Amino acid sequence: MGDILENLATEVDKLADKQGITLNATSDNVQKTAVPTSTPVIMEEKKNSFMEKLMQENPVNFPSIGDNIIGTVIEVSSSEIYLDLGHFGAGLVLGKEIKDGMGSNKLKVGDKVSAAVIDLENEEGFIELSIREASYEKAWEDIERKRDAQEKIKTKVISANKGGLLVEINGIAGFLPVSQLSSKNYPRVEDGDKNKILNLLKKLIGNELEVCILDVDREAEKLIASEKAAQSDKDKEAISSFKIGDIISGEISGVVDFGAFVKFSSGNKEKRNNEKEKIEGLVHISELAWQLIENPRTIVKVGDKVDAKIIGIDNDKISLSIRELQADPWSEATNKYKVGDVVIGKVHKINHFGAFVYLDKDIHGLAHISEMLNMNPGKSVNDLIKVDEDYKWKILSIESQSHRMGLVLADEKEHKTEKTEKKKAKKIATEEPKKEETKKKKKIAAKKTEKTAK
Repeated sequence: MGDILENLATEVDKLADKQGITLNATSDNVQKTAVPTSTPVIMEEKKNSFMEKLMQENPVNFPSIGDNIIGTVIEVSSSEIYLDLGHFGAGLVLGKEIKDGMGSNKLKVGDKVSAAVIDLENEEGFIELSIREASYEKAWEDIERKRDAQEKIKTKVISANKGGLLVEINGIAGFLPVSQLSSKNYPRVEDGDKNKILNLLKKLIGNELEVCILDVDREAEKLIASEKAAQSDKDKEAISSFKIGDIISGEISGVVDFGAFVKFSSGNKEKRNNEKEKIEGLVHISELAWQLIENPRTIVKVGDKVDAKIIGIDNDKISLSIRELQADPWSEATNKYKVGDVVIGKVHKINHFGAFVYLDKDIHGLAHISEMLNMNPGKSVNDLIKVDEDYKWKILSIESQSHRMGLVLADEKEHKTEKTEKKKAKKIATEEPKKEETKKKKKIAAKKTEKTAK
């Protein structure tokens, strides 16, 4: 604080000399005493008048902790920076307080920089400052501007966890979720093991990624980035050469619980063999095959070569279908099955509303639980059927276009009665012609006998 007062006194003396007033100032006393050069009363009035005018025209506001002040760099080393603060003497910036996410950490002598006061006088007598703290608000303002403009920026991966990557923008820590990674860096793990995913994410530590800022909350110090958003323009350009209905040939690049990713070449011939320029589309689990699928990994695996049809394009996303290129088994369902038929079917799955039953490898039907229980009062579904067991089912309805079939568990007594009735009908149908033939033969024989008698 002594240095500040001495500097202030020196400046006041200089101004006073210009006005013909001699002031006596010391560092221990900021109250100035005029040295008489004429009548004491007149000089005191002049002094008071000058000091009032001086303080009005040049007010001195001493800094407080937390204030930002401008200083000029006078010395730079790897661990400290000295700043000339003018009237307030010299300031010192130490260690991590030098770091400024806005880029001021690479300072040189003569640069002007804003710094925040963190100590008015340290052990060495310097005002201690923080460039990092002074840049904090400015850093957040810049981040918000970049978010609004969807500006693409480079960021370095600091660390990784099971949910994604930790990055740093303007010296502020941010998070890049796994779901916001580009197709190139998205971790493809066959069994979805989180530890394996983490190992793949750790390989990205130290890499520089191009990202856009998705979400910012300054109060909560929340910063979310997206690599996928930064790549969207490139992806849109590559996708522009395709249209719905196109057939593509590609390779399974990843299998997840909800489907499979297929990587295929861009329509641009120059970029066709460039791995970085390849496009990735998603085959939803329902589009992998015509049958019911619980685990896509039972249908495809990474590295499989496949053909697929483009069934949807949404900005930078492509939806694909493998089953669209396969014959629809339901188109022949009405030729193979009829309403009222009793058939053998295997229970595939039981849930709260019924049982899914496969009649063959492609055709399945649904037996509602209410109908099964109504026909078997007092029993539970588990008393009646078991998964992977075969049972007799009666076909109630067939809707080929919507791939639906209604089934009901066949009643054994009813089924036996139906079989008996069918046998009787078949017997009658077989025996009637024989009876008619016998009658004809008897008539012919009777006529012959009559002729002979005559």
